[in-house]
Amino acid sequence: MNLHFYKYQGAGNDFILLDNRSGVIDLDTQTIAGLCNRHFGIGADGLMYLEQPRQAGDDFHMVYFNSDGRESTMCGNGGRCIARFAQHLGIVATDAKFSAIDGAHWARLSADKVELGMIDAVALVEKNGGYFVNTGSPHHVENRHADGDFVHTARVIRDAYGTEGANVNFIESCEGELSIRTYERGVENETLACGTGAVAAAIVAYTKGWTTIKPVRLYAPGGVLEVDFSGDGPFTNVVLSGPAEKVFEGTVAL
Repeated sequence: MNLHFYKYQGAGNDFILLDNRSGVIDLDTQTIAGLCNRHFGIGADGLMYLEQPRQAGDDFHMVYFNSDGRESTMCGNGGRCIARFAQHLGIVATDAKFSAIDGAHWARLSADKVELGMIDAVALVEKNGGYFVNTGSPHHVENRHADGDFVHTARVIRDAYGTEGANVNFIESCEGELSIRTYERGVENETLACGTGAVAAAIVAYTKGWTTIKPVRLYAPGGVLEVDFSGDGPFTNVVLSGPAEKVFEGTVAL
């Protein structure tokens, strides 16, 4: 069969988007991993289905797979990109409501950015030499320089969280703004940005006094993300903002 796909990126975090409102697309793990492969496939950090809404009042439902082909937890930049995709499909105009594996989300779209409402984060916990917080996906955060061994170092920390692991973020503060590098489980490598990782890093950095400015601005290798939130645990009214744009579309033979 021929599969029509769309490629989107948010701060360098890139995704294959499929319009599955018909419900006929049902790719297996191996096929998804092959499509995400950067040498033999389209290449992406993950793949998403945009499906018919599952909750009354929603515009669509989001299903997310990591580049290893397995369905995964929430992806923040993926959520922003799928909202832009829905806009390009004519499903939404400037506001969207949708559900994902972690629950309900909203998005607000403008020409240069997409704002995404994230779930509440219950608390942060000291663990494995850093701080752990679940922002829709599990994240480990440290105030630490990411040197040339970052991927190796992060992989060890990822494995310290057991079989399922956790994503790993190293951040550094400079005049109230943060640089961030993220290792993502399921991709099993560094990505150019991570939305749920940016949220986790912002929560930890602000709570620990590494920055006193909100919204928190984070400079990832692929672009700039901003995070705002309320409270000090639970963390509520969490909003992730940044660029999200279409890269190209095409057809691939399966």
